[in-house]
Amino acid sequence: MSGPDDARSLLAAAAALLAPAHQAVTERVLHAFDHPEAYVRDHADRLADRGIDEPVPDLAWIALIDTLADHRLLAEFDWKEDAQEVRSQLNGLDSRPSVDPWVLVEEDEMLLPTDEFLNACGRHHGDVGAALVVLDIESDCYPVVCLRAARVEELTALAKRAGFHAWALGV
Repeated sequence: MSGPDDARSLLAAAAALLAPAHQAVTERVLHAFDHPEAYVRDHADRLADRGIDEPVPDLAWIALIDTLADHRLLAEFDWKEDAQEVRSQLNGLDSRPSVDPWVLVEEDEMLLPTDEFLNACGRHHGDVGAALVVLDIESDCYPVVCLRAARVEELTALAKRAGFHAWALGV
């Protein structure tokens, strides 16, 4: 686990990696890190959906996930999400690959349980040079980002060093 200053800079680096064109993502993550009480007050409605009504240790990580979703850079899936909904949300990401990985999806893969389907999606994204990564929030959902496959190790290392868990799907 890193110290507070390290965690702050690591979270900022993860935000910049995932949202290079959106400085607001980094700013919101740092706001949650630096001023957790104010962040909870400012985002009470959104946090209430997660059962958060006071600062929690992973608040900046939650802020990263929520802000990425607001910028169409993250899709969050329930553990029993329908494959068509997964496909629709992944297609809606601004960070989706320019080469369409869906042409590689087999019809029978659409019938897989959510976790298996997400891993199949991760493999297919890998086939086109992209990656799907889960930003774990210790819940029964999958917050998923899409990025270039070459950046996965950097992202997972940043998360780990900041005290959080992220893993690539389909590897």
